[in-house]
Amino acid sequence: MSVASTVLQVPRPRPLLAIFVGGMLAGSLDLGSAFVTYGAGVPRVIAAGILGPPAVHGGIGTYVLGIALQFFIATSAAAVYYAASRKLVFLKEHALVCGLFYGIAVFLVMNLIVVPLSALHGRGPFQLAGLIQGLLVHMFLIGLPISFSVRQFAK
Repeated sequence: MSVASTVLQVPRPRPLLAIFVGGMLAGSLDLGSAFVTYGAGVPRVIAAGILGPPAVHGGIGTYVLGIALQFFIATSAAAVYYAASRKLVFLKEHALVCGLFYGIAVFLVMNLIVVPLSALHGRGPFQLAGLIQGLLVHMFLIGLPISFSVRQFAK
């Protein structure tokens, strides 16, 4: 291999790595934040979105399902951001601003579409403190890890 060919090599995009790292980071940070705020029973509540309210009192299987759902949702959010970044190049170029706004978008989708349609049928009215906390968590702990992961690995 000559020096010229080494210099001219362009790194290949690694979409699966971008999606996986972004999803795992966002899922871990979000779940950790939920543990601190609401306690260790959070995965059962996540599972209750599919299984219904009795799942809140479920066992280890329900707990594991909740954790799996958490990471599935976070990885899906990362996949959507990655797919959008293929056509909207500014999502990679301006990862900070776009990540913050993407976190807001994820928050809105989760709270206005996913949760109301889940087996828990949760919906507002929201308390202002909870609304602000939820927005900040989604902006900084979900949107930013996903956007920076896509920027880093999907060049």
